[in-house]
Amino acid sequence: MMGKDYYQILGVSKGSADDEIKKAYRKLALKYHPDKNKAPGAEEKFKEVAEAYEVLSDKKKRDIYDKYGEDGLKGGAGQGNSSNNYSYTFHGDPRATFAQFFGSSNPFGNLFGNSNSMFDEEMDFDDGFIRMSHGPPGMGAFRSQSFNVHGTPMGRSKDKVQDPAIEHDLYVSLEDIMRGCTKKMKISRRVLQADGTSRKEDKVLTINVKPGWKAGTKITFQKEGDQGMNKIPADIVFIIRDRPHPIFKREGNDIKYSVSISLKQALCGTEIVVPTLTDKKIPLNLKSEVIKPTTVKRLQGHGLPFAKEPSRRGDLLVSFDIKFPEILSPAIKDILYDTLP
Repeated sequence: MMGKDYYQILGVSKGSADDEIKKAYRKLALKYHPDKNKAPGAEEKFKEVAEAYEVLSDKKKRDIYDKYGEDGLKGGAGQGNSSNNYSYTFHGDPRATFAQFFGSSNPFGNLFGNSNSMFDEEMDFDDGFIRMSHGPPGMGAFRSQSFNVHGTPMGRSKDKVQDPAIEHDLYVSLEDIMRGCTKKMKISRRVLQADGTSRKEDKVLTINVKPGWKAGTKITFQKEGDQGMNKIPADIVFIIRDRPHPIFKREGNDIKYSVSISLKQALCGTEIVVPTLTDKKIPLNLKSEVIKPTTVKRLQGHGLPFAKEPSRRGDLLVSFDIKFPEILSPAIKDILYDTLP
C-alpha cells in the first residue's frame, strides 16, 4: 500500500470494526490535542490522527483506501482507481474533526475544568442532541454576542459578581445554514438550594439557527452556568462554526465547488453536472470554449441566503482542477506540436 498507513496511525488492524476505529481515535485525539500536549510533533500527530479517522470511519473512503491506498483515494494517477474518478482531500482542520466527534473543540477548558466535572471518553455525540457539561466559573473569555436569548444583559449588584461567559463551539452544516435549523443542547449545571447546598440539574437549551448565519455568530443564554454563593451564574455562549463540507467551501454567502477534468476536456470542451445544496443539479455546457486553470463559472442565486435578507442568495462558483497527463508518447507530442498554435 502506497502513501500513509492510516491503520498504523490509529494503531488498529485492517479488519477493525467501526467501534474500534472510534475508540482508537478518541484515545489518540485526547492524547495529542495541542491544548493538552505541548510536545514537539504532537500537533502534526493530532492532524494525522484526524485524517486517518475521517478516512477509516467512512465506508466509501475506507473501501477505496483498502483497494488503492492513499494515492488512489486522493485521485493519484496510475492507481487503477475505478471508483468513478473519486477524489478525497482532507480539509486540513483537525480541530473541526475533533469538535464534530466530541461536541466541543476545547473540552479541556470546558469539560475538564474542575475535579467535580467528569468527561466520559466513551460518551457518544450526535448531530441533533449533544450532551455537554460545562466546567468551573471563570472559563471562557468573551461576553460579546450577536444574539441574546433572554433579553438585555442584567446589571451587576453591589455584592455579587458574574463569572465570565462559558463558550462552546456549535458546528453546523452548510445545508443547515441554507435552510435554518433547530439544535438542542443538553447542559449540566450546579444549582444552589435554599439550605446552601447544590444539586446537579440537566437542562435542554434550544437554538434556532437562522438561514444565512455566518461563522462566528454568538448565541447567549444568560445566567445558565453553575450557581455559587455570592456569584451570578455565568452566561453560556454558543458560537456558530462551519462544519467542513465534503464538496463545497463557503466564502461569505457564496459557495465554491471545484470539478476535476482532463486536459483533453479542458482543450476540446465538455459537459458537466454541478451539484447544489439542494437536490437540484445544474448541467453546464462547456463544449464551445477552452477551459483554463483560472476559469470560474458563476451560477447566480445558488449560494447561501443573506442573514438580513433571506430572500436573497449568494452564488455558486465553479472552478476547474485540470488533470495533466504524467507522460506523453513521442507520437502524441508530434501531433500536438503540429496541431497546437
